[in-house]
Amino acid sequence: MGSKRLIDLGISIEPGLPSDPPMMIPKVDYVTHEMGAEQMMEFFPGVTKDQLPGRLGWAMEFLTLTSHSGTHLDAPFHYHPTMDKGKRAWTIDEIPLEWCLNDGVVLDFRHKADGERITVAEVKAELERIRYELKPLDIVLVQTGADQAWGTLQYLVKGAGMDRESTLFLLEKGVKVVGIDAWSWDRPLPFLAKEFRETGDPKVIWEAHFAGIEIGYCHMEKMANLVAIGMPHGFTVCCFPIKIKGASAGWCRPVAIVEE
Repeated sequence: MGSKRLIDLGISIEPGLPSDPPMMIPKVDYVTHEMGAEQMMEFFPGVTKDQLPGRLGWAMEFLTLTSHSGTHLDAPFHYHPTMDKGKRAWTIDEIPLEWCLNDGVVLDFRHKADGERITVAEVKAELERIRYELKPLDIVLVQTGADQAWGTLQYLVKGAGMDRESTLFLLEKGVKVVGIDAWSWDRPLPFLAKEFRETGDPKVIWEAHFAGIEIGYCHMEKMANLVAIGMPHGFTVCCFPIKIKGASAGWCRPVAIVEE
C-alpha cells in the first residue's frame, strides 16, 4: 500500500484576532500549570505543591465562542427551520456521517475579485478545465485565496463568493457538503449589504445560504491551505463536525487525504 499525505484545511480558534465581527470573536481564558497546581490542592486535600512535579498542576482553557467560530460545518438549520422544500431542517448532530468522508474537488477562483459572484457558468467552466464530472456526495471546496488575509482586518471582506444559482447547481448534482477558504460561503456581507442598499432587492440577502431551504446541504467556512492539496481532484476529504445538540453548526478540522 502507498503512503498517505494528510493536509490540515482548518484554522485555529484564537482569541484577539479580527476573525469575525466583534461580537463573535472568541475569548480563551488559559489556566496555567501554576494555576492548575492551586486547583489540584482543592481536589486533593492535604497535598502540597512540593509533592507535585515541578510544583505544577494541570493546564486547561475556558472558551467563550459561537458554534461558527474557527473552521466549522454549518447545518441546514443555520439557514432556515426547513430544508428540502418544507421538511424540518437538520441540526448539526443529525448530519449523516456518510456526508463527511468523500472524494474532494477543488474549484479555483482565486482570479476573481473580492465580493464578486461565482456563477454557474464559471463553475461549469472550472469543472471542464480540471476535467471533472461531479457525482453525488462529492465534497466541493471553493478556493478564493481569502485565507491569505487570515488574522487581519481585511479577512472579512476578502474573496469571491457563491450565489444561489451556483450553489443549487452543485446541490442538484447530489453534492451535500461544500467548503470555502473565506469567512462566508456567500460573498462577504458588506458586499451583499451594499447591493441591497443600491437595488432594494431582498433576493441578494444571504442568497447562497438560503439555497439550503430548497435543498438541504452543509458548508464549511473559514477553511485554509487548499493550495497545499496540489491537485484539483483525486483526494479524499474528512470533515466530521463536533456534536452540539440542536445546534446550527459544529467546529470541525477538515483534512485532505492524498494517496501518494
